[in-house]
Amino acid sequence: MPLTDDQLAEIESQRQSGATTRRATVPALEDRLYRAIPLLDHGFIRVIDYMGDDGAIVQAARVSYGRGTRRVSEDAGLIRYLMRHRHSTPFEMCEIKFHVKLPIFVARQWIRHRMANVNEYSARYSVMDREFYIPAPEQLAAQSAANRQGRGDTLQGEEAAHVLALLRDDAARNYDHYAWMLNEAPDGTAVDGSRQGLARELARMNLTLNAYTQWYWKTDLHNLFHFCALRADAHAQYEIRVYADAILDTVKDWVPAAYAAFADYRLGAVTFSAQMLAVLRRLLAGEAVAQAGSGLSKREWGEMMGALGREKA
Repeated sequence: MPLTDDQLAEIESQRQSGATTRRATVPALEDRLYRAIPLLDHGFIRVIDYMGDDGAIVQAARVSYGRGTRRVSEDAGLIRYLMRHRHSTPFEMCEIKFHVKLPIFVARQWIRHRMANVNEYSARYSVMDREFYIPAPEQLAAQSAANRQGRGDTLQGEEAAHVLALLRDDAARNYDHYAWMLNEAPDGTAVDGSRQGLARELARMNLTLNAYTQWYWKTDLHNLFHFCALRADAHAQYEIRVYADAILDTVKDWVPAAYAAFADYRLGAVTFSAQMLAVLRRLLAGEAVAQAGSGLSKREWGEMMGALGREKA
C-alpha cells in the first residue's frame, strides 16, 4: 500500500523546511532526509536525522581541530586502516536516525542488535493499522534440509496458493477479531455503544506476527556496520536483508569512504581460523591436503574451500 496523501504531505513539509548550521552536512544524505524508501509490500525506511561524516571519523582518530591541509586520499587511507585493524571508536562518532516500518517478526530479529536507541509504535496507546506482510510467490519457500534456520526450494502450484491464502485469511481474521475486541474506530470512538471493549494492551495479543509496526531507530556507524554485516549477508533472512540493503545504500551516500572500507574489509572479506590458515599455507607450499588430515571439520573444510573457490578440492 502506498503512503497516504496525509503522510506524503507531511514528508513534503519536512523536506521543504530548513535550518542553517555550522555542523558538517552531506549533500547526498540531505537529499534523502525524510523521504520514504518503500520496502516489502507495506514497509519503508527513511532518514530522520544524522550527525557526522567521513571527516568526523578522521577527526576523532586524530583528535584534531579540523581538516587542515589533508587530502581526501589521506583521509580515506586512514579510514581504511581503522577498518582493517578494527578500531571501532572513531566510527562511533557518526550517528544516524531512521524511521522504519516493518513486520513484527522482522522487528523481533532486528531488536537483537541492542546497541541502538529504539522507540516503537505503542499498541497499548494506539490502534494498529490493518496491514500485513504477505510474501511474494518467489519468497515462499520450504524449510531447508541443510540449514535449520534457512529456506529451501520455492513452493509451487496449489500448495503455494493455499499457503498464501492461509496467510491472508488468518491475518485478516485475527485483525477483525482484534478490532471487535477493541470496539473502537481508529479515531478512538466506540463502534457499539452498548459494550466497553477490551483494553488495547490485551487485544493486541491476537495480532499475527506479519502485522506491521513502526519505530525510530538511532545508532552509531560502528554498530550500524555490525548490523549490516550480519543482515545484508546472503544467508540472512530475506525480509530483514532488504532493509539492511536499503540502509547500506544510505550509508554509501552518507560516508562514502567508510562504506568503501566496510565493503572491502567486511562484506567482501572472509575470516580464516588459525587451523584454516595452517591448511592454506600447506596448500600454497604445494602440499596435497585432504579434509581427513586437515584438522578441520567437514563443515569448516567446506566453508574454507568455498571461500577459496575450490569446492571440490
